[in-house]
Amino acid sequence: MQTDRDPVTAHRAIEVEGLHKSFGALEVLKGIDFSVERGEVVCVIGPSGSGKSTLLRCVNLLEEPTAGRVTVAGTEVTDPDVDIDRVRRRIGMVFQSFNLFPHLTALENLTIAQRRVLRRDRAAAERVARANLERVGLSDKEAAYPAQLSGGQQQRVAIARALSMEPELMLFDEPTSALDPELVGDVLAVMRGLAQDGMTMLVVTHEMSFAREVADRVVFMDAGIIVEQGVPERVIADPQHERTRTFLARVLDPAAAGISEATEAEAPPGDQREP
Repeated sequence: MQTDRDPVTAHRAIEVEGLHKSFGALEVLKGIDFSVERGEVVCVIGPSGSGKSTLLRCVNLLEEPTAGRVTVAGTEVTDPDVDIDRVRRRIGMVFQSFNLFPHLTALENLTIAQRRVLRRDRAAAERVARANLERVGLSDKEAAYPAQLSGGQQQRVAIARALSMEPELMLFDEPTSALDPELVGDVLAVMRGLAQDGMTMLVVTHEMSFAREVADRVVFMDAGIIVEQGVPERVIADPQHERTRTFLARVLDPAAAGISEATEAEAPPGDQREP
């Protein structure tokens, strides 16, 4: 199994080379070359069906690429001999749906993977869990069950659960798309805090204001390819490609200075989300 590559690639959090993904006859990703540096925050934007979520899911092999290579922190996850579970321990992922265990409290949702995967004892797992619940502003909800929490609170618990595994990299797949508008702000505030703390983040989002404010780099995808990428000031404020300009003209409300409109979440045929 290949674990180390050239020095430039090895220090990157993510390296994607020639990535293709098809669902039957539908080609969703058409040769993606893409990288994320350690400590970088990258936001991926684009219309529904452009391949954004599929790209994200290929990074930790929730979707098996049709062709191409994906490397995470120097380990090639597309190597047939890779221990993908070991690699995934270094990656936190937050989905559109919260995926909390309904029969467990918030605290228990945060400790179960720590105990089973990281083999922490109960006391150690609970210390980490409580620290991360405090980090997302939910210290007072540790005994609450998911049904007793708002959507925004459930998503923050999901973020805290991912952080409790002490990942090197966080992947966010439209983390606010299932939330009522008034609940979005609290989740984005947590994500801003992670970015300020230096967490490497790859975020698929329709929140243009968040991308403009937080991202080091914005990537615009359409029809399975990367159309353009660069700093937010260029891609969002001064896009060079006509397709990018058309997309932004549709999703941005000029009077609101960059507040994104709600759009339908991407789900290409055959692209099944986590249960």
